[in-house]
Amino acid sequence: MRTLLHFITAGLALALAACANLEPSGAVKDATYAITILHTNDHHGRFWQNSDGEYGMAARKTVVDRIRAEVAAAGGYSLLLDGGDVNTGVPESDLQDAVPDFKGMNLLGYDAMAVGNHEFDKSPAVLAMQRKLATFPMLSANIYRGGERIFAPYKLFNLGGVRVAVMGLTTEDTQKLGNPDNMRGIEFRSPIREAAKLVPELRAQADVVIAATHMGHYANGQHGIQAPGDVEMARAVTGLDLVVGGHTQNPACMKAENVLDTAYVPGTPCQPDRQNGTWIVQAHEWGKYVGRADFQYRNGAFTLVKYALIPINLKHTAPIAEDPQMLALLQPYQAFGQSRLLVNVGSSEARLEGDRSVVRKAPTSLGMLIGQAMMDKTRSDFAVVNSGGIRDSLPAGPITYKDILKVQPFGNTLATLILTGREVLDYLQVAARMSPGAGGFPHFSGVEVSTASGTITQVRIRGATLDPAKTYQMVINNFMAVGGDGYPVMTAHASYVDTGFVDADVLRGFIAAHSPLQASRYAPVLSATGDSR
Repeated sequence: MRTLLHFITAGLALALAACANLEPSGAVKDATYAITILHTNDHHGRFWQNSDGEYGMAARKTVVDRIRAEVAAAGGYSLLLDGGDVNTGVPESDLQDAVPDFKGMNLLGYDAMAVGNHEFDKSPAVLAMQRKLATFPMLSANIYRGGERIFAPYKLFNLGGVRVAVMGLTTEDTQKLGNPDNMRGIEFRSPIREAAKLVPELRAQADVVIAATHMGHYANGQHGIQAPGDVEMARAVTGLDLVVGGHTQNPACMKAENVLDTAYVPGTPCQPDRQNGTWIVQAHEWGKYVGRADFQYRNGAFTLVKYALIPINLKHTAPIAEDPQMLALLQPYQAFGQSRLLVNVGSSEARLEGDRSVVRKAPTSLGMLIGQAMMDKTRSDFAVVNSGGIRDSLPAGPITYKDILKVQPFGNTLATLILTGREVLDYLQVAARMSPGAGGFPHFSGVEVSTASGTITQVRIRGATLDPAKTYQMVINNFMAVGGDGYPVMTAHASYVDTGFVDADVLRGFIAAHSPLQASRYAPVLSATGDSR
């Protein structure tokens, strides 16, 4: 018993000594510390490699483990950070509430992540489950409820005596990008103002201050209709050493000062952005890359020595073996998802366009198809479809349930309203003013809208001119109905009905009933003003 007590006492003493060594003590003067920051962002459910064998968390783990071992062997220290948006994008993940993704991140050993806007795609209960599941902190300093932050604003790390603060920030656009029902009572304050208040506090506690953000990298601060991003924050807030970003899903590789390399080639050198003394990095999306930033800390100076984006099995790059432990963890989730999803629903004679770069700027065949499916299901006169709810294209040839869930992953339901002609005109006027490039950019089915200088000049429904005194039934999704993407809140309207019909299931039924689809039947016809008809 005495021997056992001796070992317990000795173990406690060692543990206390180790904790004491981790207390912030500052770095030794004239000593040089090697610190490597590894980073990813906008994972969006890609826990498994794609059909071409690209990316996937198993290959990512191989790369991360190798770098960590290399850094440690050289006497250095490392952190693994993520810029947010773990959720939404691949049906296998969406069906399982991103459980495989968070478990994979735990096994990878992430140190912290920023909260992304897509972390609010599902119910608060799902988010609470994910927070409990994660063995690393989800950080955001600018998300409040009742005047209190609901996430930890930062995490402090001690890397051999160098005190590193990692602060989280989330785009204030989340309020309009997510489902308002999932964010009731939540306030997204300006991340720039929150950072300006918090950075001086962190500089008093830490030698290095890093922001893990989900705000977006906009070259030269040109953020257009979106909320300001990392460049604008770095210019406005002095004292940040590094921004590990996400949200815009591009490699933050610069051709010249304030000029983004929009044609970045995987495996080639990447020069990160630098604003007001702050380095800004972003590793594209989906785990396509692991970003590696090698720094040296010496006497208060945090100096970037080398930076690279390491491609994870992208085409024409060096192959990376998949980690067996990660494969064993994720295989059951992949198998379950495949068993549910790889069921043929129908077919199409040609591809139906839903690519983000196209569908948010011009009406497409897929937008028209979705609107027609909504009209048929609810027997409505017309439909308005927000392009932000269209997340992928439908292929030519066989169409599976998985293909449909890639197009509509959010599980929105259809909502109908009986509106007077005057009310229809008011609603369509808001839709017509949505800017190209935004998720609110509309697709119309059953209604022809002509505009001039942003003002509607003519509306026809089912071939007849809109009658202000007549009533019409409109169908939209419940995300739009609660004010999503900047649309008017319609839930208080006396005629509002949430049908409970899930959008992806409605599209699935329509495709099954009309296959093989003739894509040309859904091609949008443009008026002389360029509006969809």
